[in-house]
Amino acid sequence: MYMRVSTFKTAPDGSGEPTDETVQRVLAIPGCKGFYYLSGDQGKALALTLWADKDALDGSRDAAKAIRAESAAEQRMEILGVEEYEVLRQEGTG
Repeated sequence: MYMRVSTFKTAPDGSGEPTDETVQRVLAIPGCKGFYYLSGDQGKALALTLWADKDALDGSRDAAKAIRAESAAEQRMEILGVEEYEVLRQEGTG
Protein backbone atom coordinates (compact mmCIF):
# COMPACT_ATOMS: atom_id res chain seq x y z
CA MET A 1 0.00 0.00 0.00
CA TYR A 2 1.12 3.58 -0.64
CA MET A 3 0.14 6.98 0.72
CA ARG A 4 0.19 10.49 -0.70
CA VAL A 5 0.35 13.35 1.80
CA SER A 6 -0.65 16.82 0.61
CA THR A 7 0.07 19.73 2.96
CA PHE A 8 -1.96 22.93 2.82
CA LYS A 9 -2.09 26.36 4.45
CA THR A 10 -5.76 27.18 4.93
CA ALA A 11 -7.40 30.58 4.62
CA PRO A 12 -7.58 32.49 7.93
CA ASP A 13 -11.36 32.18 8.01
CA GLY A 14 -11.71 28.57 6.83
CA SER A 15 -10.88 24.97 7.64
CA GLY A 16 -10.21 23.96 4.05
CA GLU A 17 -12.42 20.93 4.56
CA PRO A 18 -13.01 19.30 1.17
CA THR A 19 -16.51 19.05 -0.24
CA ASP A 20 -18.25 15.70 -0.54
CA GLU A 21 -17.87 16.01 -4.32
CA THR A 22 -14.10 16.42 -3.99
CA VAL A 23 -13.83 13.39 -1.71
CA GLN A 24 -15.92 11.27 -4.09
CA ARG A 25 -13.76 12.32 -7.05
CA VAL A 26 -10.63 11.19 -5.22
CA LEU A 27 -12.18 7.90 -4.11
CA ALA A 28 -13.27 7.22 -7.71
CA ILE A 29 -9.66 7.23 -8.96
CA PRO A 30 -8.70 3.59 -9.67
CA GLY A 31 -6.74 2.05 -6.81
CA CYS A 32 -7.73 4.62 -4.18
CA LYS A 33 -8.30 2.83 -0.86
CA GLY A 34 -8.99 5.74 1.48
CA PHE A 35 -9.04 9.45 2.13
CA TYR A 36 -8.32 11.35 5.35
CA TYR A 37 -8.34 15.11 5.93
CA LEU A 38 -6.69 16.56 9.02
CA SER A 39 -6.90 20.14 10.26
CA GLY A 40 -4.14 21.32 12.56
CA ASP A 41 -3.08 24.42 14.41
CA GLN A 42 -2.07 27.67 12.75
CA GLY A 43 -3.93 26.99 9.50
CA LYS A 44 -2.10 23.85 8.49
CA ALA A 45 -4.01 20.90 7.02
CA LEU A 46 -3.13 17.51 5.56
CA ALA A 47 -4.92 15.36 3.01
CA LEU A 48 -3.88 11.70 3.13
CA THR A 49 -4.82 9.28 0.39
CA LEU A 50 -4.16 5.54 0.42
CA TRP A 51 -3.38 3.60 -2.77
CA ALA A 52 -3.54 -0.13 -3.42
CA ASP A 53 -0.07 -0.36 -4.96
CA LYS A 54 2.70 1.60 -6.66
CA ASP A 55 0.98 1.41 -10.05
CA ALA A 56 -2.19 2.95 -8.58
CA LEU A 57 -0.17 5.69 -6.89
CA ASP A 58 1.75 6.45 -10.08
CA GLY A 59 -1.37 6.32 -12.24
CA SER A 60 -3.27 8.71 -9.96
CA ARG A 61 -0.79 11.60 -10.04
CA ASP A 62 -2.33 13.68 -12.83
CA ALA A 63 -5.93 13.31 -11.62
CA ALA A 64 -4.92 13.94 -8.00
CA LYS A 65 -2.92 17.02 -9.00
CA ALA A 66 -5.91 18.49 -10.85
CA ILE A 67 -8.32 17.78 -7.98
CA ARG A 68 -5.84 19.19 -5.45
CA ALA A 69 -5.41 22.41 -7.43
CA GLU A 70 -9.17 22.87 -7.93
CA SER A 71 -9.92 22.20 -4.27
CA ALA A 72 -7.16 24.55 -3.09
CA ALA A 73 -8.48 27.35 -5.30
CA GLU A 74 -12.07 26.72 -4.20
CA GLN A 75 -11.11 26.71 -0.50
CA ARG A 76 -8.55 29.56 -0.85
CA MET A 77 -5.68 27.35 0.36
CA GLU A 78 -2.02 27.31 -0.52
CA ILE A 79 -0.48 23.95 -1.44
CA LEU A 80 2.70 23.69 0.63
CA GLY A 81 3.84 20.30 -0.57
CA VAL A 82 3.05 16.80 -1.77
CA GLU A 83 4.94 13.70 -0.65
CA GLU A 84 4.53 9.99 -1.34
CA TYR A 85 5.30 7.08 0.94
CA GLU A 86 5.20 3.32 0.95
CA VAL A 87 3.16 1.99 3.89
CA LEU A 88 5.44 -0.61 5.42
CA ARG A 89 3.17 -1.60 8.27
CA GLN A 90 -0.48 -1.11 9.08
CA GLU A 91 -2.13 -2.00 12.39
CA GLY A 92 -5.54 -1.26 13.77
CA THR A 93 -8.32 -2.34 16.04
CA GLY A 94 -11.72 -2.71 14.51
